[in-house]
Amino acid sequence: MSSAPKIIIATRESRLALWQAHHVRDQLTGLYPDAHIELLGMTTLGDRILYRTLAAVGGKGLFVKELEVAMEQGRAHLAVHSMKDVPMILPQGFTLCVAGDREDARDAFVSNEYASVEDLPPGSIVGTSSLRRECQLRARFPHLVIQPLRGNLDTRLRKLDQGEYQAIILAAAGLRRLDLAHRIRSLLSLEDSIPAVGQGALGLEFPTDHPQMASWLAPLRNPITEACVLAERAVSVRLAGSCDVPLGAHALAEGQILYLKAFVGRPDGTELLHAQAAGSVSDPEALGAKVAGQLLDQGARAILDACRSAT
Repeated sequence: MSSAPKIIIATRESRLALWQAHHVRDQLTGLYPDAHIELLGMTTLGDRILYRTLAAVGGKGLFVKELEVAMEQGRAHLAVHSMKDVPMILPQGFTLCVAGDREDARDAFVSNEYASVEDLPPGSIVGTSSLRRECQLRARFPHLVIQPLRGNLDTRLRKLDQGEYQAIILAAAGLRRLDLAHRIRSLLSLEDSIPAVGQGALGLEFPTDHPQMASWLAPLRNPITEACVLAERAVSVRLAGSCDVPLGAHALAEGQILYLKAFVGRPDGTELLHAQAAGSVSDPEALGAKVAGQLLDQGARAILDACRSAT
């Protein structure tokens, strides 16, 4: 890195988002000790609207739009995201890469009274912000009451502690990153709760026309993690997945082979379609398209259209 450049990293101001931004900043500082790197904290529309579901107010893009505007205006040069919050189609002029090792991608069961979701008695109230989680929970546990839960991680835990819910479902990755793993009572298996696309991975977004950013970030990229995330995102791209569609996908790599599984379902859990396939690490998008095609062959289009018409 030449002549001690200045890099401004745009980030949401939640505790988890700041942890992620500091993590990337520290890595860059280790690589380029002469660089001046600072954070630009921002509150996004997704952070401000807490009493409606994401599907009802515009989807995951609400968490990243303001950060992209800051980069367009030159107030920031880089944004750090949870990959599960990044829309499938980036605005023109931006590039996205996946940074570092993936944290645990599973969903976590958090409760002050019960050890697992199987232990919850009929009528128990479970909080989740995700149609994906809601769909899979309803399919397995129709006797539970699933209610929306928005807000940052600390807000959600506080609502649980105040007795508004008997349990909540959160991403294990966020709890682990904030040293809150002790709140996890159990982990939902990858078979029972297929994770969100990109869950547990960090994304770095930057203006495509920045002359050096791609090369500066190259040492942070993890090609295996990136291949897994690209395969998962390809499923969602093919199915036009968004927050109004219960959809999950998760890829694992063994050597040069990727194993990808995905599902799409109705929000009430009455119908879930599953597909899986294996492919080369070198062509993750083809694998994602193949699995999405299997879901479409099973009738996913009718489910997707019904979900969208209901919002």
